[in-house]
Order: sequence, then C-alpha cells, then structure tokens
Amino acid sequence: MIREYRTISKIEGSLIVVENVRDVVCGELAELVLPGGGVQSCRVLEIDGSSAVLQVFDNTAGIGLKTPKVRFTGRPPELAVSEDMLGRIFNGMGDPIDNYADVLAASYKDIEGLPVNPAGRACPNDFIQTGISAIDGLCTLVLGRTLPIFSGHGLPHARLASQIVRQARVPGSDDFFTIVFASIGLTYEDSEYYVQEFNRIGIFDRCVFFINRAGDPVMQRIAAPRMALTAAEYLAFEKDMHVLVILSDMTNYAEAQRELSAARKEAPERLGYSGRLYTDLASLFERAGIRSGKSGSITMIPILTMPGNDITHPIPDLTGCLADGRIVLSRDLYNKGSYPPVDACASLAHHRSKNAGKGKARADHAGLSDLLLAAYSRGRSTKKLLPTLGYGALTDDDRLFVRFSDEFETRYISQGDKENRTIEETLALGWELLSILPKAELKRVDSEFIEKYLPRG
Repeated sequence: MIREYRTISKIEGSLIVVENVRDVVCGELAELVLPGGGVQSCRVLEIDGSSAVLQVFDNTAGIGLKTPKVRFTGRPPELAVSEDMLGRIFNGMGDPIDNYADVLAASYKDIEGLPVNPAGRACPNDFIQTGISAIDGLCTLVLGRTLPIFSGHGLPHARLASQIVRQARVPGSDDFFTIVFASIGLTYEDSEYYVQEFNRIGIFDRCVFFINRAGDPVMQRIAAPRMALTAAEYLAFEKDMHVLVILSDMTNYAEAQRELSAARKEAPERLGYSGRLYTDLASLFERAGIRSGKSGSITMIPILTMPGNDITHPIPDLTGCLADGRIVLSRDLYNKGSYPPVDACASLAHHRSKNAGKGKARADHAGLSDLLLAAYSRGRSTKKLLPTLGYGALTDDDRLFVRFSDEFETRYISQGDKENRTIEETLALGWELLSILPKAELKRVDSEFIEKYLPRG
C-alpha cells in the first residue's frame, strides 16, 4: 500500500528524516516527489519510533523541507530482469542509458538478494583457465569463487580484467561466460574503456553493464554492485548461465559507504570507515557461488585500487579476509615493463590444492606452484643483498636462484595480452624453469612428479 507524507523534518546530505510515519520497514523503497513533478528514489535506512531515515539516491541540493512529499511504496528496491538485459547499458539504479527502450521484464528482483541456505550451496572446485600463467599457475581462478584484483592508480588492472574476460574458459566445457560489469565511480574514460573493449573483442551481446561514473550521485555507487549481482543471480540461477561479474572500483564503493556513515553520525573506526564495512562487503561477495541443482554459477572479480599502494589499508585488508584469495599488481614490475605485473609472492589462492585431479588442473599443479613461489621468493630475497654483498659473495646455488627469479619474471609472469596459454603450457614452463635449479633443492613436490615432468639434462 502506497502512503504519502509531507512531514520531512531534516535534510542532511543524502539523508532525509520523515516524522510520524506508520507501517514503514527498513529497506523499503520510497520516492521523494518534488514540486515540479520530478521523482527521486530513496531507501529506508532505519526506523526510530515514528521517525524514518531515508537515503536518497540523487542530489538533494536546493530541496526545502516543506515543498516535497515522500511516498512509501511498500516494496524493496527492485530490478527488472530478463534475458533482454544482455547487450544493454544501465545506470547505477538499473535504468537504461543506451537510448533503447526499457527492458521487458520477466520478473522483478530485490536488489539485496535472497538468503541462501548454506546447505544449498555446492562446493566450487572447477578450474577456470584464463590463459594467464601468473593466475592459472599461482593464484587460480575457480568457478563460483571470488578472486579480487588489488591494484594501484595507473596500473593495468582494466587491461588484465579485459584479458581474463576474453580468454576465460572452463576446461572440457564449450560454454562461454556471460559478463556482468559494474562501473563504480569510474571516470568516463575508464568506464568507456570496458564498454568499447568488450565490444571490440566481440562479446558485447553477452554483457550487461551497470555504469556509475565519477560525476554521478555518489549514493548510486552503493546500489550499482547490488544491481549487477541481482542481474547475475537471475542469469545464473534462473537461466543456467555461467556468469563472470567484474566490480570496479570497490575502493569507490567503500568511500561511498564512509560518506553515508558520516552523514548518519556513526562512530568511525579504522581511518573513518564504519564498523559495518566488513559485513557490507560480505553481503556482496557471498552472492558468488554455485547452488545445488542449478547448472549456472557466479564467479566474481572485484577490482580495488589500494590507497597509497597500502595492502594493509582497511579496504584491501577486509576484502582479503572475505575473498578466496587475491591477485596483487606490483608497481615495481610495471615500471620494469612487465605485463601482467602480478606480484607472485603477495598474491595467493586459498583453494588451489582442491583443483587438481581428473577434469580439473593436473595433479602436480599445487606442488609445482608451491615450489615455484618458494624458489622465486628465495631468489628475490637474494637479489636484495647484491648491492651490499656483491655478486661475487654469492654461493653457486644462490646465483642459480637469482637467475631463476629473473627468468621467472620475464618468461613466466610476463606474457603478451593476446597470448593465451593452456594450463599444460603453463605447467610445462614452470618445470622448464625449475630445471635451472639443483635437483636437491626441489623439496616441495612429490618425487614422482619430478621424474615425470622435470626436463632431462
């Protein structure tokens, strides 16, 4: 039932307070009706007695207390969904911005999603081949998991995400991924890069875009990823598609949450961020996965730019706690001309050892990855001593590890953005690089794999 009130008592930033309301619930969709007939969408954030605090998804500048009225709709914020969404571009509130007609809705979905019984989730363990050795070999992407990219300003995270989208395949399957992309506070150039790139590589017709640009209302940044995930859930679990969700940039999302928290006068915690940031990020990341009895899946790649390249900043710190690993881009490697500049020692995947076996990655995958990372870490640590000790002070084994680390960066981590390596090629290259080292140093992998895969001589 729709109810209207003219009892606005306070407008502060994107928040308005309405007095003497009845039968209003948190999360309910409301509309701010302006004197000229314009309507702005709102959401009920909290109820305090007969007062309701609403979050406006647009600009409230110039709105007086007595002129507008608030209309409560009795339903949550929803997104009109159907397969007609494919090949379309929407704003952060789910409205078309590509000059085509509105989507003919098959149904309307609550953008917060519905709770999923943990027992109804299937265990994700199917390896996704991206064709990028630094990912496939070291921090594997898995169907139904969340694997964020930790980047910095100026680093090629957009280029890397585009390559993943172009090359991602589930070995043994002919299914292509459907792409849902959410631009969260990106500049026009950055958001347009994804649209143009996905169009250039011929996948635009299986993409859905939700674009919130830097100049758009900041509160729409909170809605944009929820709109994207709602579309992804419909396509994955009602239309049985494998959906790859790209969310960029989660730092802008967290900043929008901090702005909202300050407007609500909540007690700040680390660096001014709300204590609710952890649970808020979890409400997004937990929407990835595979459901029992469903053929589709949602795999998520959130992208965030670390403020000051600080991996201990609250945003990457909390994201790392919630996700299934991370891909960390290195400014030092980027400055050397390496692409992709993946910091192998800082990157990780919590589930790599579960992806080996028949129909998945090869059985030597996990052990080989551990051995490569250990050897690379030792070589990199040894290189740091060279300015102090000099090359002549190194042992023969230390020199081999230094050589290994150099070739590992130039041959294994670095590759062209059009180069699409199979997992077999990535594993073979790893064993070839390990042949640089003394056989006695290969201690982190079963001897049967050494005998089978290590090149002779």
